[in-house]
Amino acid sequence: MKTYTTALALLAVALSSTGCASITGSKNQPVSMNAVCNAEPVNGANCTLANDKGQWFVSTPGSVMIQKSGGDLAVSCKKGESSGGGTFVSKANGGIWGNILAGGLIGYAIDAGSGAGFDYPPNMTVIMGPPCPEK
Repeated sequence: MKTYTTALALLAVALSSTGCASITGSKNQPVSMNAVCNAEPVNGANCTLANDKGQWFVSTPGSVMIQKSGGDLAVSCKKGESSGGGTFVSKANGGIWGNILAGGLIGYAIDAGSGAGFDYPPNMTVIMGPPCPEK
């Protein structure tokens, strides 16, 4: 009986610390975008960020609010004749795991569909290269 009570208590703590991502989290996330060329910052590079939820634009260094998704975020930046790009991986956050425990497949489907159960890196840097843009 003591083991059963302990297990229930641990489950309650786990669920209360994570919760349903679509209720406790947001579908949107701010990200900071930077670009470098030869280890020097590139100011004024025009970047496009895109996933299956939309497309956003930001100039470096800068921040933009994007919609989260389970899919990766493709980034391309350009300044003059210099360009660069990358793919930033979406990772499941703690809220989605609590939702799987509490809501099963239906809860997971809600968080996956809205993007609330996933996060991108908050700071992203694209390496641009040669030729490096004029300052």
